[in-house]
Amino acid sequence: MLYVVLFFLVFSLFLYVLLGGADYGAGILELFSSKEHQKLTKKTLYRVMGPVWEANHIWIIILVVILWVAFPIYYNILVVYLHIPLTLVLLGITMRGVAFVFRHYDAVIDNSQKLYDWMFKISSLVTPIFLGMVFGGLISGKLPIDQPLDNLSFYQAFVLPWLNPFSILVGLFFAGLCTFLAAILLIGESSEKDSVVYIKKASKATFTVFILGLITFIYGYFNEYIFITGFITNPYAVLGIILSGILLVPLWKTIKNGHRVLSRLFAGIQIFLIVVAALIVHFPNIIISKTNKINLLDNIAPQSVIQTLAITLIIGGILILPGLFHLLKSFKMIKILEQKKPST
Repeated sequence: MLYVVLFFLVFSLFLYVLLGGADYGAGILELFSSKEHQKLTKKTLYRVMGPVWEANHIWIIILVVILWVAFPIYYNILVVYLHIPLTLVLLGITMRGVAFVFRHYDAVIDNSQKLYDWMFKISSLVTPIFLGMVFGGLISGKLPIDQPLDNLSFYQAFVLPWLNPFSILVGLFFAGLCTFLAAILLIGESSEKDSVVYIKKASKATFTVFILGLITFIYGYFNEYIFITGFITNPYAVLGIILSGILLVPLWKTIKNGHRVLSRLFAGIQIFLIVVAALIVHFPNIIISKTNKINLLDNIAPQSVIQTLAITLIIGGILILPGLFHLLKSFKMIKILEQKKPST
């Protein structure tokens, strides 16, 4: 039953990166677009994601619940030492949701719309950055979990683990990844004329992700971060990244030919490979401190709890996943047997 719980843990993480990432990325695209393209992105965003944007966040809720119930030690470290960026993530999600609704459905059209626009765009950028910084904090090796909190300053315990160059680079990398996903999604949701805009943005996002990833690796390598040195020596992680890079060739070919299903499939596989590569480096030692690693599978919940959680997740998956699939398909987030880009 533990493997069932681990499957749903990784599955939830992957879907949040994929769907939630594309959601955040659309706001980032809007932020870094000209006024003309901002209007286009805003219009397309509400048509495509408007009916389903709240559903994208159920995966992070499931992820947190699994950690809380099955892996309490890991969860405790996460919410204690990284409570500041996690709080900022929650504020960003809330602010983004408020702005998303009010800038579209507010009955009064006035200057407040500009405020809502900026709230949405800024929160779309900073929220994934803080999410990436949380992961960067877990693998940076700066978590002082091997020292008593009483011996540490507030900065040493709760700021330094996530507010450091390596974690910031990881956060920027994730934001770039979100932008890439959004551009790929919006290419297939636009007319042939408008899709050219998102093809260019996807190209820039791909280049940005590559550069940020390269800088992160170089910085981590020369500063001897355990995660990076372990990544380079792990053949499975290296293979995952190589395969992800190779998939860029068929991805751009399908984009050029107007295949919406295949382009999203290749992008999804790329994200899956990146997520697996990041997790497999030191798994199950996900948390890396200054002197040791924390095994995710140590001090887990009792077997009875794991079994009950696994059964609940299986039942929930059977009930929820078909409904979610139908929701996404109804609002054309999933394009089955539709190969060409829309003409409107």
